[in-house]
Amino acid sequence: MVLGGDGFCGWPAALFFSHQGCDVTIIDNLSRRAIDLELGTASLNPIASMADRLSAWRAVSGQEIGFLNIDIAGDYQALSAALGEINPDAIVHFAEQRSAPYSMMSIPARRYTVNNNVSATHNVLCALVENQLAAHLVHLGSIGVYGYSDAGLQLPEGYLDITAHGPDGREVKKQVLYPGDPVSLYHMTKAQDQLLFAFYARKHGCRITDLYQGIVWGTQTEETRLDPQLANRFDYDPVYGTVVNRFLVQAAIGHPLTVYGTGEQTRAYIHLQDTIRYIWLSLQSAPVAGARVQVINQITETLSVRALANMVSDLTGAMVSYIVNPRDEPASNAFDVDRTSLAALGQAPKQFHTALNAEAAFVADMDLAGLDRSKLVPANARETQTASPSPA
Repeated sequence: MVLGGDGFCGWPAALFFSHQGCDVTIIDNLSRRAIDLELGTASLNPIASMADRLSAWRAVSGQEIGFLNIDIAGDYQALSAALGEINPDAIVHFAEQRSAPYSMMSIPARRYTVNNNVSATHNVLCALVENQLAAHLVHLGSIGVYGYSDAGLQLPEGYLDITAHGPDGREVKKQVLYPGDPVSLYHMTKAQDQLLFAFYARKHGCRITDLYQGIVWGTQTEETRLDPQLANRFDYDPVYGTVVNRFLVQAAIGHPLTVYGTGEQTRAYIHLQDTIRYIWLSLQSAPVAGARVQVINQITETLSVRALANMVSDLTGAMVSYIVNPRDEPASNAFDVDRTSLAALGQAPKQFHTALNAEAAFVADMDLAGLDRSKLVPANARETQTASPSPA
């Protein structure tokens, strides 16, 4: 069962699982499409209706994917009934509002993000308990729950070894959830998910894997390329467009790459194809009932925004423009992350230095006629400096 299976990660994941021979059911209330209408934005490449998507997949693969239009945050009874009837072996949970900028843009957006994300996660956990299901729940969390301030240590995989002191002075060694420092309400909801997962794993034996995900780049996968109706969405606006997408679209039309602040913010990244592949591998190693939540840092590399802009500039000849940062975040940070679990899987992930050129070529070849240039930079953006392109 793929919750949020109409979204940027959920749709290609559902196709991949189906391609592996799984019996897949998507649950989604199509809220991401409604947010496009709310914001006056749209995917750069048009995305087909859910009915057309499923029909196209049936035609190219011979496989059926089920679909239920359920608001899992608002309609608990429908969700619980669906889980009880289908009795899934695994549930992959993408069904949360995923944009940090959106979560901070207005009071209604803040309330929607918190109400939707926390209620969705808790409803899933309640439905597992009510139906006495042993399904493995895999959740797409965020590496941002750790925060973006310098930690002074390598960020662990979810848990931190600490030494406290008892009243008699003796040392007490414990392992606790890393005390996160989320910079947005979106990241705060992922931190709240952590606590809910820990409680339900401990009290009810729920089997849970929480993937602390980096920024996803890349748009299409092997499955979404099989038919135009299967195409994944491509967001380039300041609210939902990732920094990689924004830079590549700007470069494709000769617009300066807009770096927020000094560009010294370091972030973690992973390619979409690798995200889905690692989720699939995570499904194969479920924790046993009664075990604590399995936390995996799902990233493949870290890079500053300035370094990423220079890399795109090197590839395309685009100018780089520095604008006043519209986000409330640390101006710079170190970001050393433990990647032991992913390294143990023995996979060779896509890296910027080998795969970015192909992604840039893909974006340059897209139909850019429908591009809304007013969505390329945040409203009221103020430039601080413009740099010449790096030598190719």
